[in-house]
Amino acid sequence: MIKYSLCCDNAHTFEGWFSESADFDRQVESRFLTCPICNSGSISKSLMAPSVSTARKKEAKKQMAMDLARQEAMVKLREAVANIRANSEDVGEKFPEEARKIHYGEADARGIIGQASADEVRDLIDEGIEVAPLPDFTDDTN
Repeated sequence: MIKYSLCCDNAHTFEGWFSESADFDRQVESRFLTCPICNSGSISKSLMAPSVSTARKKEAKKQMAMDLARQEAMVKLREAVANIRANSEDVGEKFPEEARKIHYGEADARGIIGQASADEVRDLIDEGIEVAPLPDFTDDTN
């Protein structure tokens, strides 16, 4: 499709889309193409700048797509963290102890969240207990 900037003999400007350049010529000759403002059939193409794809434009589009992807990923991450928090028991500083009890079958299996130091996390991982940090978003109210 080709987009042309068009003008009638009354200086009204508008746009038109055509499958090819010859399509514009055929519509003007047959008086099929008229001004949407005054209905004049005397239509001509206006000067217009072609849309040239430069490296800078391509990079800007790529960056915009990456920014949108990042935003979508952040929304999904926030939703996942909110879901985990909503469906887990906050055991606070007892996290390492409760995680061990669950792992060794001394407590019912359930989702838990809480605090643990880096050393405590390493010890849990060394014992084969799966743990993962949750991001702490500054605007979270949980």
